[in-house]
Amino acid sequence: MAPERPLGADAMQTAVEAQAAFRETDPSAPPGLGSKGLYAAVDLGTNACRMLIAQPRGSQFVVVDSFSKTVQLGAGLEASGRLGRASMGRTMQALRICQKKIEQHGVTRMRFVATEACRRARNSKEFMRQVRRETGLIVEIIPAEEEARLAVISCAPLVNRSTEQLLVVDIGGGSTELVWIDLSGVTPEDRPRSIMRLHRGFQADPAGAKVVDWISVPLGVATLKDQFQDVEDDAARFALMSWFFEENLASFSPYAAAQKREGFQIIGTSGTVTTVAASYLGLRRYDRTKVDGLQMTSDQIDSVIREYLTLGPEGRRTDPRIGRDRHTLIMSGAAILQALMRIWPTDRLSVADRGLREGLLYAQMSADGVLEDGPFE
Repeated sequence: MAPERPLGADAMQTAVEAQAAFRETDPSAPPGLGSKGLYAAVDLGTNACRMLIAQPRGSQFVVVDSFSKTVQLGAGLEASGRLGRASMGRTMQALRICQKKIEQHGVTRMRFVATEACRRARNSKEFMRQVRRETGLIVEIIPAEEEARLAVISCAPLVNRSTEQLLVVDIGGGSTELVWIDLSGVTPEDRPRSIMRLHRGFQADPAGAKVVDWISVPLGVATLKDQFQDVEDDAARFALMSWFFEENLASFSPYAAAQKREGFQIIGTSGTVTTVAASYLGLRRYDRTKVDGLQMTSDQIDSVIREYLTLGPEGRRTDPRIGRDRHTLIMSGAAILQALMRIWPTDRLSVADRGLREGLLYAQMSADGVLEDGPFE
């Protein structure tokens, strides 16, 4: 017997299928399907399900509604190679909330993507079919290159005009993406916009931003933690995680190249980076307006990480700056961040409270031509 379909699933299915057909027939057409001009993006990651609903305004967009839920979709994946029943159940509940919000707002321009956990799990395609059957939502499992590209374009507004060499780092739950971009051949005023044009592909604008190299390391905050969960000593586990992550960067060409620090910028996008920034600022309650765009030095980051180690597992669990959803994963994320700072020390790491969802929105809106072709605000 087929499972009972949720209220509104037929309407949801119609909207999603119309959206997919619309994109396939004319990917550059404006969003004529919805009277409000609203767009939705869902990032189904290894650890969390996140959604944004937004409306284009000027060269950027304004968020109308959002949702984020820790679902731990990748729990147990390292050992079994499969998505677990409980993990899929939590994820399905979160996706139903996304479905209801999209229906409430009347959104018809949308894209849902899944990343590393679903790329690796043997039963992920079966789960995607179940999601579509029970909710009407079409979730795409995207390749690592597209995930990296979406993370890059989400950070376009944070690119400094003086930046000639840019490293964008996205620390996820199941993987970490690094993209090195040469902006030296782009006029300073066009550098943020040239990053946005990469939504068409890493090599789509030969006269603009040049992607020197990119890598997707299959180690994120959840998967790296799982690799070393048998190491009991907190400090030893942290050190092992950091050096192990660095070893996995050997094939990334800028790893061995000596880069001049003048005109060099790192943008870090992830819960790890924003949590470290919030801890540095001493925020007992998270404030995105204070975190997004903050610049930190390697020494400031290292000071926060040393404080985390001094706190120990129990101290981190009760620290309000870290949060209950983040305390078990913060040290694996910090180990990745420390490795990056060890390789590329900088006084200009820009903290980005943005990522795949924003990248998905920018990509859809840019393809539709609804963003003004002016400077970022």
